[in-house]
Amino acid sequence: MRILVVEDETAIADFVQRGLEAEGYAVACAHDGDEGERQALGDSIDLVVLDLMLPGKDGLSVLRSIRNEKPALPVIVLTARDAVDDKVAGLDQGATDYVTKPFSFDELTARIRAHLRRPQNGEPTVLEAAGIHMDLLSREVLLGNDPVHLSAREFDLLAYFMRHPGQVLSREQILSAVWGYDFDPGTNVVEVYVGYLRRKLATDDNPAPIETLRSVGYRLATR
Repeated sequence: MRILVVEDETAIADFVQRGLEAEGYAVACAHDGDEGERQALGDSIDLVVLDLMLPGKDGLSVLRSIRNEKPALPVIVLTARDAVDDKVAGLDQGATDYVTKPFSFDELTARIRAHLRRPQNGEPTVLEAAGIHMDLLSREVLLGNDPVHLSAREFDLLAYFMRHPGQVLSREQILSAVWGYDFDPGTNVVEVYVGYLRRKLATDDNPAPIETLRSVGYRLATR
């Protein structure tokens, strides 16, 4: 599977490229709209990750060209966090999905997997572990039969645990996957959000299934 990343901020483009290549994808990058359009229309591409704010031709113009020439090609648009108008415009122009900046790499890859829908791998869009049901597309979470209301970051963190049930995950792994390129290595944000999740996943009968392994990391227990 070949993914084209059209992003003018080189730090973000490099981060996404390295991460996706580590996931097994072939990745090409373009740093302006004109080059992005040329590669999207001229090369064999399976999915495009497209920033809207680009030098040269803007992202919406590139999106329109892709839709005219390759209507079935999945395009995930990147937008600024509060740019609601950009999201609406992107979806109206035919974007398959959108991800807001700053974004977690884990969320981006989940959406890429969902839209590529690789039949040979059967990548799931629903996760089940430790009595938790998680729908990655509707972003619904159930603990048993009870809904669990999570913030966007809590959802991303739980999704990362759910993709690695029973596996010990270091604080650094979690920071990189969930908070992405824009994190401070000295922050205690992982500890804070694990605490939030534990409170929401605990019941009167059972504690939350997220275990701490001192000096090592955290694990979603599957007992």
